[in-house]
Parts: sequence; C-alpha cells; structure tokens
Amino acid sequence: MKLRLGLPTGSLQEATFQLFRQAGFVISAHSRSYFPAVNDPELEILAMRAQEIPRYVHEGILDAGISGYDWIRENDADVAEVAALTYSKNTSNPVKLVIAVAEDSGINEVADLNGKRIATELVHVTEKYLRAHNVSATVEYSWGATEVKVPQLVDAIAELTETGNSLRANKLRVIATILESTTRLHANRAAWEDPWKRQKLESIALLLQGALRARFKVGLKMNAPGDALQTILGILPAMKQPSISRLVDSDWVAIETVLDETQVRELIPALKSAGAQDIIEYQLSKVIP
Repeated sequence: MKLRLGLPTGSLQEATFQLFRQAGFVISAHSRSYFPAVNDPELEILAMRAQEIPRYVHEGILDAGISGYDWIRENDADVAEVAALTYSKNTSNPVKLVIAVAEDSGINEVADLNGKRIATELVHVTEKYLRAHNVSATVEYSWGATEVKVPQLVDAIAELTETGNSLRANKLRVIATILESTTRLHANRAAWEDPWKRQKLESIALLLQGALRARFKVGLKMNAPGDALQTILGILPAMKQPSISRLVDSDWVAIETVLDETQVRELIPALKSAGAQDIIEYQLSKVIP
C-alpha cells in the first residue's frame, strides 16, 4: 500500500524538501519532474502548485498534501487537518493575508473599500471577508506583481506577507488582516479514516514536527567537578531537567541538556566560570517530546 502525498512546487518547494530531509525523508526531483523520488517505498509523491493541492486532497485524487491554510480556505476544501507546520519560504512565522493601500490613499478602514477595486490571488477568501463586513467591492484575480498595481490599476490589494518588507518597499500600508496562515499537512477524509494511512500520516507528522522543534535548539554537554554541580544546574535552563551521569572512578559528572540556540552565547562563559569543562555544543535533527 502507498500513501499518495502532494508537495508544493514554487516558493515553498525548497523549504518543504529540506524539512522532509531533516525528518528523514530524502526527496530528489528533476526540475521538470512532477513525481519526485523518495527513500520511502510507502510514499508516492506528486509535486504541484500549493494552490491546487487542497482541491485534489478534497476530491481524493491525493490522500494528503502540504499547502497553506489560506489555500485550503480558498478552495473550500473539506479536509482533515493532520498537523500545522509553522514554516514558510523565508521565516518560521505565520504569513498574513492583508489588505493594503497606497501610503497616501484616503482609504483607512475596510468600510472605505465600498465600490473600490481590489486585486488578489485569493479571490474567494477576500470576497467572503468583505461580505462579512458588509462591503461591496470588485475583487479581481491577480496573476502576479500585485503590489505594483496600486494605485494605477486598483485601489487596494489583498496580499500574503511574511515580513511586510515588499509592501513597505512599494509604499503600501496595511489597513486590515484577513487571516493568518501556516503550512498544513492535511488529508482526504476517507484516507484519514483508513487505519494504515492514518498511522502513516501521524508518523510523518510526528517526524516533521520534531524536525521543526529542533531548528532553534541545540544540545549542550560538559564535564564538571561534583562540587560545582549545583552551581551549574542553577545556571542551566532545560526542556525538562539536564541528564547527569557520574564519570567512572571520579567525583566528576557529565551533564547534558537541550536548550534554545539563542541562549548559548551567554551561557557558555558563565558555565566555564562555574567550573564546567569540555563543553560541547551540537546540532539536533529532531526533538520529540
């Protein structure tokens, strides 16, 4: 039996393939191939646009797929959510679908969009948002370069943004946020009810989430004299408690812990001053709680 899984091409492809590799799934694809190879005989991978994946999952052509929550909403896809995976093409933050206008525009709130023209890739989601706010506006599909259309071609845009840098570079300001979106592993509902496919998907989700948790954490281990142990433990943060083992034929101990990478710069000098020696920092591939 195989699980047919849709993975995104385009801007999310590299980040997705890298995440799968960190989780233990090595995916290789030629530039023109829609059927990448993977080192798991139970997986069949199809590469396609993220915009299309939820529809094919909804229809059962794919058992499962990875796409943004925004595209699940845009396709009105009735799917089972397996896991939220907080990563995107540039950051590890959710992306936002925002309504933006020119900096000098007289449009300051959603109500001011009545009778205006809005360009976006997410037409359905934007129209639904406007209806919920009793706004009647023309929403047109944008084929790209959406930011440059304001104000010559349209009055506003609804655009996905991670950092807001592109909006600011094009002298646009945000007047509303329609939704926040993260990447989702989602499944066809019939596939999700199949015991084998469900177990396979849950295993994939566990490994992917473990890989994401590991991205900003490191392992730290060191040796220390027994009489410095309590001082060192007072310095060390830990996910739970550090692991401590006594060295053979010695009153020294080995200490090992996992912590946020950003903490290490301040900690290592303090640990050294407290008596720790042989301090080793190492990267993690997965963190499974």
